Amino acid sequence: MTVNRQCSSGLQAVATVAAAITNGYYDIGIAGGVESMTAHYGPQALNMNVSEKILAYQPAADCLLPMGMTSENVAAKFNVTKEKQDLFALDSHKKAAAAQERGLFKEEIIPVATGDGTTPVDADDGIRREISLEGLQKLRPVFKENGTTTAGNASQVSDGAAAVLLMKRKTAERLGLPIQAKFVSYSVAGVPPNIMGIGPAVAIPEALKQASLKTGDVDIFEVNEAFASQAVYCIEKLKLDYKKVNPKGGAIALGHPLGCTGARQIATILPELRRQKKRIGVISMCIGTGMGAAAVIENEMI
Repeated sequence: MTVNRQCSSGLQAVATVAAAITNGYYDIGIAGGVESMTAHYGPQALNMNVSEKILAYQPAADCLLPMGMTSENVAAKFNVTKEKQDLFALDSHKKAAAAQERGLFKEEIIPVATGDGTTPVDADDGIRREISLEGLQKLRPVFKENGTTTAGNASQVSDGAAAVLLMKRKTAERLGLPIQAKFVSYSVAGVPPNIMGIGPAVAIPEALKQASLKTGDVDIFEVNEAFASQAVYCIEKLKLDYKKVNPKGGAIALGHPLGCTGARQIATILPELRRQKKRIGVISMCIGTGMGAAAVIENEMI
């Protein structure tokens, strides 16, 4: 079955399988996502044959805004300065580079061979080790004159795939498989499409409410970095402890293959929860056309 919730497609797939298992439709399922943005991304990927009635209704027309413009809208509306965005982007790359140097991504990455079958791909290649604040400050805005969103403080056009194996607890026990974690709750929230990046600030509280938790109960947050503007806003709006957010960097450094991201975040947060000997993790992302999604994960391998 194929599902499409744009930036949250991978997480939606996981939530759909989890719900089906909970309802007894089946005992085992694999959920995930794949995206090749280098092959199919940009204006050419959009069907612009849109009804005039939709275009005449501004909230619907806003769904067609370039995502970079929604980033500019968030920055302007909530006063997220370019300096804040560049510092956030710098930190994302620095954290990712440090994690890669320590081998912290190896547990979550399955090496694959390129088309010729001779060159293994076993590491993310978007991490800029030598990045500097000065270099980021020199980059020009991409989407708006005198804007703040640049190629340096936005997520990258990337290819990627991720998968998550889910099953009923009794089935895992019968098969003798280790239970890494429990999928606790899932929430999707709607927000204005022209500031879609604020989605996590709405979805995270709802997912926590479903799990009878508060932000202070969470040990690690994986908040997708579609743009630094929206990530900074969401972190500040929810008053999150920055040390708990994206400890191995995020999409600005690692990339944001849309269909893959939600499943990739689960693959990223579980090893980190185990490494830190922590229990509660939250993953979240904004979603094009005006949504946010979030899920609560409970580590069972402490």
